[in-house]
Amino acid sequence: MNQLAKLRALLNEELPAILLTGAPNRQYATDARIDEGMCLILPDACIFLTDSRYTEAAERAMAGTGRVECVDRGHTYSQRINAALEARGIDAVGVEEEQLTHGEFDRLTKKLNARLIPCQARADGLRAVKEPWEQARLRRAQERTDAVFSEMLGIIRPGMTEKELEAELIYRLYRAGAEGLSFPPIVVSGPNTSMPHGVAGQRVLQEGDFVTMDFGLILEGYCSDMTRTVALGYATDQMRLVYDTVLRAQKAGIAATRAGKTGAQIDAAARDVIDRAGFGAYFGHSYGHSLGIEVHESPNCAPSCAQPIPAGAVCSAEPGIYLPGKFGVRIEDVVIFRDDGCENITGSPKELLIL
Repeated sequence: MNQLAKLRALLNEELPAILLTGAPNRQYATDARIDEGMCLILPDACIFLTDSRYTEAAERAMAGTGRVECVDRGHTYSQRINAALEARGIDAVGVEEEQLTHGEFDRLTKKLNARLIPCQARADGLRAVKEPWEQARLRRAQERTDAVFSEMLGIIRPGMTEKELEAELIYRLYRAGAEGLSFPPIVVSGPNTSMPHGVAGQRVLQEGDFVTMDFGLILEGYCSDMTRTVALGYATDQMRLVYDTVLRAQKAGIAATRAGKTGAQIDAAARDVIDRAGFGAYFGHSYGHSLGIEVHESPNCAPSCAQPIPAGAVCSAEPGIYLPGKFGVRIEDVVIFRDDGCENITGSPKELLIL
């Protein structure tokens, strides 16, 4: 793991140290998945600051890559940070401005004997390309998610409510080894599937419904994500047409995915299929987003993304069509960008399943 070296490579005269306050970049730097703390990146040291509840866990996670310092009433965060900076003659430190509230930024400005330099984009940007070991974690997380979907195919049935189905899904995600959920699952049925981020309720599943499940788990600190839409009992001609259009759009997007392409180009490859089928007005969100330590990272496959996406980036592929008051369809896989195309790490079937 060379993520700490990557962070150190950001340091220069203008940015002599970095203070990581957000959990995602703290994890990236140290592999410590700890709720509270700060991580100070220095040219010659990596110091993880946390209180006594987490020091032992942090020491295990650091595994020789840095040291842990305990904070308490007599040794506050600001005192520990000031001591480390002053010992090295450092009078400026980079901070994750988007992770700090206005109050937190103000307190750090007052308590630290150093200028605060916003560096969120530089720190986050390091996570765009996943190292081989990160890709391996993502594959394992996605494999567990595929296994859960396979289990759910034997659970979904008319007569149960969306909330009951959601509970079954969450139970199976944790039983599969989840350390947490990538996000609150989306479990909707019938006309509720027209809401891309609908919330499970007491609606009873019925014959002729589409059922959409968008879910993921956290494994070894990395997120999985997938969406599948299935039909109960039967599917009308219109349902089949919309499903087929979404599937063709996703396949077109995946076929266009390779390192060096922009997110806008990949989005357009999928969006063009939906537009030509006459459903362009019903595909409002972007084609895909990056994921890793967080389920939404950068770069993204969206109309506004004009930068080429590098090899090793990991993105979702999730076009959808949503007909208000009727139904919606979304199909989502996760792919790794390669120089000659992409690797799809989602193995669940995508052809229309009628349960």
